[in-house]
Amino acid sequence: MASATGAPSAVGSGVFSADNLRKRMAEREAARAAEQFEHMRELQQKQAAIVEEFNKPPARTADQIMELVQQMVSRAADRGESEVEVYKFPSKVCTDHGRAINNFEADWPKSLSGRPQLLYEFWKERLEPLGLGLKATIVDYPGGFPGDVALLLTW
Repeated sequence: MASATGAPSAVGSGVFSADNLRKRMAEREAARAAEQFEHMRELQQKQAAIVEEFNKPPARTADQIMELVQQMVSRAADRGESEVEVYKFPSKVCTDHGRAINNFEADWPKSLSGRPQLLYEFWKERLEPLGLGLKATIVDYPGGFPGDVALLLTW
């Protein structure tokens, strides 16, 4: 508003000014950046915990695992299926983050570590001799990068 003299009024000049607007915008941007940083840090901590979990030994014995596998395969066969997903894990557990699996390389099992590697060894020792196959596939691509890996028994 203009005063009686025609000069602009200083009322609200501390609240509404270009400098104040820029300052508020910078504060909001800093708050957003801090929020994004915290979110990324939490995600990294969760991913590290998942990878750590996959490096722990399994809680079941080989015979218990074999019983579970037999049940899963039997149910899938009863439904007329010729494969069943037996395990899913983040590609970050792989030494190459899933690159070999994603590219269908023959030596993909060499990239496994932790529990997925134990599952592969279990398959090699106990299931392959029974005629069951094992294949690995990337099942999602968050952000365009390999996400989870599924291991499937085939027959």
